[in-house]
Amino acid sequence: MVGVAVCGSISSIKALWETRIRRRKEEQEEEQEQRRRRKARDGATGRLSLGVWEDRVALAQLKQKLLTEDGRLILRIEQEEWKSLPGCLVQLSQVQEWQIHRTGLQKIPHFISSFQNLLVLDLSRNGVTEIPKQIGKLTQLRELLLSYNRIQFVPEELSCCESLERLEMAMNRDLDHLPDQFRNLKKLQHLDLSMNNFTCLPDCVVALPVLEWLDMGGNQLQHLPEDIHRMEKLHALWLQRNKLEKLPENISRMASLDTLALSCNRLRDIPSLMENMSNLRFVNFRDNPLTLDVTLPSRRTEDEDEDEDDREMFGREFMHMYIQEARKRTYTVLNPADLSELSDADRNSVCFCYSNSLKTLRVWALFWDMGNILDNVKTATLKVSLAEFFSQL
Repeated sequence: MVGVAVCGSISSIKALWETRIRRRKEEQEEEQEQRRRRKARDGATGRLSLGVWEDRVALAQLKQKLLTEDGRLILRIEQEEWKSLPGCLVQLSQVQEWQIHRTGLQKIPHFISSFQNLLVLDLSRNGVTEIPKQIGKLTQLRELLLSYNRIQFVPEELSCCESLERLEMAMNRDLDHLPDQFRNLKKLQHLDLSMNNFTCLPDCVVALPVLEWLDMGGNQLQHLPEDIHRMEKLHALWLQRNKLEKLPENISRMASLDTLALSCNRLRDIPSLMENMSNLRFVNFRDNPLTLDVTLPSRRTEDEDEDEDDREMFGREFMHMYIQEARKRTYTVLNPADLSELSDADRNSVCFCYSNSLKTLRVWALFWDMGNILDNVKTATLKVSLAEFFSQL
């Protein structure tokens, strides 16, 4: 009986001890969990505090970049590293103009739409790769300057900037397309798309109703639209350093045009109707493989010290002389007096339309090949002239 009592006491003690050990382990685990949660909470609080502190520092720096010019509040940052703009900038939404240059900025923040008072957004000479759709919310924006960046795509939302008057996107290299909605910029007067990769002049640009200044220099333009004269308000057209081989006749109908830059293209001739462009004050045909070799006569005399370098050797005076010389040579190839020697049938068979030079003289006939034209011309003198002409084509 004594042995049984002892065994029972040992079992009870063992069970009690195991229970206490289990409870202790549970208490330790709970303490560890509490410490973990406390640590996580303290860490989050620390990070939150650090973020708030960083925003305060950034906002203080941005406030130092504010200045007022002509009654306009401007944010100006130049030659400092700001690859991104902090969200705290929205606290300065009363700013009317951004001038951020050479900062390495890579992205226009989406919160740009918060700046409803923005009139000028100048982010030229950075590393911006895209224009956010939120740009369309800036209905008061007048100037958008994004030259010398890396933009490849223009969103259609840009056309919602209904007050936009000036847009510059020069030297973005791979930019080669504009959305058709671009034509809705009814107030756009100044457009710079130079040094990009356009192969044609977009129709949406031709359709801009009040455009006065257009720079498409340094692209890959191969031709101009035949309806270019629709740009009735255009005063200056810069087309230098492209691949243009000819000019449309309707360019002569651009009555408001006073500046036309065409240097460094592949032009072979000058449309004769351009001599009637009375408002054209500056034009440049330098470095084009023009068919005729025309040189302006020197104005220098013994009593004059005029500097010939100041004279535009391929300008307006050159254009008029070229057109006149082309007309003379055309008459040399085909003297209109010879037409009187033709019979009515032959005169009706051949219709001549000279334009600029031997290379662009076009002959239309009821007989659509050169052999038939020559065979049906009865006048020997005219026949020889035509043969000489065709041999030079």
